[in-house]
Amino acid sequence: MSIDLKQLKYFLAVAEEKSFSRAAERLHISQPPLSQQIMKLEAELGVKLFARTTRTFELTVAGKALMVEAAELLARMRMTIDTVRQIDRGEVGRLRVGIVGSAMWGPIPSLLEEFQTKFPNVTWTLHESGPPVQYDALRGRQIDVGFWREPRLDDDELRNGNLHQELCFRENVCVAVNEHHPLAKRPHIELMDIANEPMLTLALDKSSFPRYLIQCCVDAGFQPTIFQEASEPQTLLAMVGVGLGVTLVPETTSRIGWPGVIFLPIKTNPPSANLYVAYSTQDDAPVVRAFLNIINPPAA
Repeated sequence: MSIDLKQLKYFLAVAEEKSFSRAAERLHISQPPLSQQIMKLEAELGVKLFARTTRTFELTVAGKALMVEAAELLARMRMTIDTVRQIDRGEVGRLRVGIVGSAMWGPIPSLLEEFQTKFPNVTWTLHESGPPVQYDALRGRQIDVGFWREPRLDDDELRNGNLHQELCFRENVCVAVNEHHPLAKRPHIELMDIANEPMLTLALDKSSFPRYLIQCCVDAGFQPTIFQEASEPQTLLAMVGVGLGVTLVPETTSRIGWPGVIFLPIKTNPPSANLYVAYSTQDDAPVVRAFLNIINPPAA
């Protein structure tokens, strides 16, 4: 049996219009090929769909049953086509976003708000973790995109993980000091100014970003004295707030008021806190494309 959707569409038009001529006009075709398609459909089904006389034009019992089924089938097909097109445009689906916690103090919330507004039918979830965990999650297809800070992954790591990485937001590091610290009154400082201060840092074994910051201190001419490590930036800032030491944080951290903490820009060669986005080169999911196009809109 060979019945196509066009035949059902033609049949439904005739059934609804109760006229071959009106149905042909509605379908923008001539009447002879329309009649041929209906006859072919009846032959394929082995039933009469219309009871025709010189004065009447009625659906048979079989025709009435097919009319209901054909209308539902064509409606489902239209919905399926619409859904497929929406998926291709990235308008439906799910997006799993890996982030480092400090990124939520910067541009990521507004980025997610824009994505939510433009693609309200996409379900997205946040997965807060450090770069090594995100790297493994990207390779294992457990997240779709990942955000982390300096240092960027080198080319070998990217190739081994089948990943692509792009710079999406530029940002510098600043120094957080207690409000009563002698440095707090300055408009800016040099990195060497904290050479003798107790350093508070994120856990060095959890992320490459704090290790990168320590190396920046070494490059500036001093080996920092690490007083305490912590898992969360807010823990470091709480300790700064009571005068236990100083810490290096992305400048966007200063957007949030932290009791007892002053944020000082670094005047010369400030370390970078640039934010990168990474995603798999083996997955061209439309929803990921749509998200990346918000970060870096394609040229008009």
